[in-house]
Parts: sequence; C-alpha cells; structure tokens
Amino acid sequence: MSVMQWLRRGFIAGFFVTVPLFITVAAFVWLFRIVDGLTSPLYQDALGRHIPGLGILTTALGVMLVGALATNVIGKRVLQRGESYLLRVPVFRTIYAPVKQLVVAFSPDNEFGFKRVVLLEQKQGYALGFLTKEFTVDRGKGPEPLVAVYVPTNHLYLGDIVICERDKATFPDISVEEGIRIFLTGGMAMPSRVRGWRGDDRVQDFRV
Repeated sequence: MSVMQWLRRGFIAGFFVTVPLFITVAAFVWLFRIVDGLTSPLYQDALGRHIPGLGILTTALGVMLVGALATNVIGKRVLQRGESYLLRVPVFRTIYAPVKQLVVAFSPDNEFGFKRVVLLEQKQGYALGFLTKEFTVDRGKGPEPLVAVYVPTNHLYLGDIVICERDKATFPDISVEEGIRIFLTGGMAMPSRVRGWRGDDRVQDFRV
C-alpha cells in the first residue's frame, strides 16, 4: 500500500468516525445554549446567581413530565385535545404533522410505526426496507394479501414505497432498531448470516 493510499484510507475512516461525533456534540451544545439561555434569566432572578446546567435539567424534567402525562389516561386526553387545537393553526400544522409522523414511524412501540424489516428481491439484487402496512386487494379473484414496504434510498428519511404480494416478501430475523442501524452505517451493521421467513412461511438463509 502506497503512502497516498494509506493517507486516503485513514482520512476516509477518520471522516466517518469524526463527523457523526461532531454533529452529535454540536447538537447537544446547540440545545444546551438555547434552553439554558431561555431559563437562565429566570433562575438567576429566583436564586440570585447563575448556575450552569439548569437548562438541561429543566429540559429533562419537562420531557419526563410530558411522558408521565402521555402514559396517563387523563393526561393523554388533555395532550390530544391540546394537539387538536394546535393542528388548527395552518403554519403549525404544516410543520408539526409531518415531523410527528416521521418520529412515530421510527418508534417500534407505536402501532403506526414500522412493523418489521422486509427483504425484497429486485432485478438489481435485494432491497432492505420496513413494513408499514398489510392490506388486501380484490381484483375479481378474491382478496389478495399485499404489503407496503418503505425502502430508504438516499437517506433514512427519504425513500420509496413498494407494494408487493406478501408471499414474495421475506421477513428476516432483524429487529426494526437493527434495521435502522444498518441504514445509518451504510450496511456495515448487517449481520454475516440472516435467517428469513417468506410470506408463504418458507425459511431462507442469507450469508453476507
């Protein structure tokens, strides 16, 4: 291996390690500055001095409080009622609704989120995606079971919707969280051996 190849390989490897770390740290710093900047004057007036970090503590407590309300029957109704009022605002609805749908889609605990990881066989090879809906279509020969699969293309948040017959889809033993990790790592997190079940209950083994 030449010096230039070694430098190029080292730079690329360092780039893909450093950039996600930098973005994560920058996001935390940005969030801290915003929340701390909003709450610091209030705490300073109440306590008489500036205490760094209270903004982050306030954010964590606020998220926990909302979570506690969301898991409570009465609190859930209150949040739903407040959300319905906010969704009547045109600008807020345009921004909030798509963002919420996107976040919910990546939540495996939600009934409207991604259900399972799906492996589809296409002309250029196999495509990995997420099951979003199972439904039936009647074209005069009785109900045919179909599946809607979201296949990310360029980024995890951009992709195509593929509709296919259920018996042509393979469901590998990969969880939704593992599937998301596979896309975020460009396939590097893909296990070396995967066992999948076809929609017709046949078992398939895949080796990478």
